[in-house]
Amino acid sequence: MDAELIIRSETKDDIGAIAEVTAAAFETLEISGHTEQFIIEALRAARALTVSLVAEVDGRVIGHVAFSPVTISDGTRDWYGLGPVSVLPRHQKQGVGKALIREGLSRLKALGARGCCLVGHPEYYWQFGFDNIPGFEYEGVPSEVFLAMSFDGRSPRGTVTFHEGFAATGRQEGAGDEWEGGSDT
Repeated sequence: MDAELIIRSETKDDIGAIAEVTAAAFETLEISGHTEQFIIEALRAARALTVSLVAEVDGRVIGHVAFSPVTISDGTRDWYGLGPVSVLPRHQKQGVGKALIREGLSRLKALGARGCCLVGHPEYYWQFGFDNIPGFEYEGVPSEVFLAMSFDGRSPRGTVTFHEGFAATGRQEGAGDEWEGGSDT
């Protein structure tokens, strides 16, 4: 990539571009339910986007990452879920996703987060420090693809529940009409 990559917090003007980038990034992914853009929309409408970053090149949004709060059955607080993370297909495999994830994790830590978890490909997410934590699970998901990283050295035990926005399957009435930036903005 020759142009300068800028990672920044989303703004209201980015909402449409984020939806387009997300839909395009997951369009051909067979394991996707193709609802990722609706999940982001639902998280935004619920004011649950704790960190929402875009990657921009030449004034154009080419990537996005979202972090939202999770609930853990053992009562552990201040943990977040990573995802979705999206990069336009023609910009994939150029470090854009890595840059988004690294900056997002940095901002979570700065907010006092205690950890982060996700469902994803272990081979990709190990490079950031994510791993399987014994006794910490996401029901209905194979343990090998549920990954977590503690920021404070203490690992939760029990079951994680992602924000209800992850159940979104289509455009919600009124969603996306208002913008509330993430708490990192």
